[in-house]
Amino acid sequence: MLWLFLWIAWIWLLVTVLFDVFRSDDMGGWGKALWALFVVLLPFLGVFIYLIARGGQMQQRAVDSASAQQAATADYVRSVASSDSSADQIEKLAALRDKGALSDEEFQQQKAKVLAG
Repeated sequence: MLWLFLWIAWIWLLVTVLFDVFRSDDMGGWGKALWALFVVLLPFLGVFIYLIARGGQMQQRAVDSASAQQAATADYVRSVASSDSSADQIEKLAALRDKGALSDEEFQQQKAKVLAG
């Protein structure tokens, strides 16, 4: 059971290092390719050297990535929540027509545009 746990922990560590290699913004494509190749060809040595050389910033990169994802999600929710439904837009057009700002013809044209999408 201990060996199974250690094997699973090793796989988790290997995957975490590979994700961090590709998440890193301060490395170019060749650097990422060399680290990935090193970690895949010599996994034990590659992972340990990566943790020694770049392990200090792994947590910060993970936090930055999570913050960016959270901000993108919040922006998406705000954009979806603020969009008016077709019924709301038609109601606003009807109010403008009732106030005299729109003629019946303009109202029908705008209503057709809203319903068309």
